[in-house]
Amino acid sequence: MRLLFLAVLRPHTGNAVTAERVRVHLEAAGHVCILKDAFDFESPSDIANLITSEKCEAALALHLYRGGRLLQGHRIPFGVIFGGTDLNEDVNRGEKNKVMGKVLEEARFAVAFTESMKETAHVQWPHAKGKIYVQSQGITTMPNAAFNWNTFLECAEINQSADTLHVFLLICGLRQVKDPLYLVDAFSEWHQEEPNVYLVIVGPEVDPVFTREVKAKVQRASGVRQIGEMPQGDLHAAVKNCFAVVNSSVSEGMSAAILEVITV
Repeated sequence: MRLLFLAVLRPHTGNAVTAERVRVHLEAAGHVCILKDAFDFESPSDIANLITSEKCEAALALHLYRGGRLLQGHRIPFGVIFGGTDLNEDVNRGEKNKVMGKVLEEARFAVAFTESMKETAHVQWPHAKGKIYVQSQGITTMPNAAFNWNTFLECAEINQSADTLHVFLLICGLRQVKDPLYLVDAFSEWHQEEPNVYLVIVGPEVDPVFTREVKAKVQRASGVRQIGEMPQGDLHAAVKNCFAVVNSSVSEGMSAAILEVITV
């Protein structure tokens, strides 16, 4: 089957990596998967032309509003995967809520990554109750066996013995929705009481303006460090070595993205 797959493919986002993983599974099942960025299309008519030119037989969208609305009105069956911000943010915007309800009326099925996401959708759109299924995410972690934790600490300018440290990792792209500054003051105060406690923020500089704000505050905060993006294998190895991973996102539909987004 030739399948059109619409998703948000902006760099350094969990959606982009999730979409790629779904594409791999679909192709492994024998389908031809044509993965496109939903932001590249302005209207359903643009999608109609693509469906015709690519001879697509079915479609799938990751994100009920951004991708799903573009699939309405075409003569091919389609399904949707909830992305997170569709249920956490867009659902609270009246017109978007109506559009997403219409998309679910037409969709053959919808996939939620968690039971709580499914229940949220049920409350908003009771008419879709029989077509929403839960499919938990699965991520293969591949820690780099050659990763050196002491070198990582040196790069983070943490000059203490690794045996006595409690390093917490906050893994996120530097953008406001991830709210990396939320924990900075608390960890800075904790570090002053217990100097072996550190918070290390790991992630790419997604929003240049916000990145400057983060760096300025981190420079003033004792016990808090910020380093750039890492190869995914090194990131997974760092997760194994750290004391704990924390997440401060204000809107998180796919919290597993902390293991996905840092890739170079």
